[in-house]
Amino acid sequence: GRKEEALHEGRRAVELIPMEKDALAGSEMIKFLAMIAAWVGEKNLACEQLAIAIRYPDFPPLSYGQLKLLPWWDPLRGEPCFEKIVASLAPK
Repeated sequence: GRKEEALHEGRRAVELIPMEKDALAGSEMIKFLAMIAAWVGEKNLACEQLAIAIRYPDFPPLSYGQLKLLPWWDPLRGEPCFEKIVASLAPK
């Protein structure tokens, strides 16, 4: 019930620990912002953040299995942008 506050706090976490400062923790903050966005129905923002999070192969905060199976990504299932990200991480 506090969508804007949740998004604000997620964005603030990303600002406090940017990828440039701490790649590992920064990528985790981006992942958490994506989760928050998914949970509050901001699907485009969630996909944007996921696309950023998977861009850094040395510090992957997400795996194919996590996106495919973990329930906190359920709000994004069926969204073309999410399915494209999942497919890009699929084992070859």
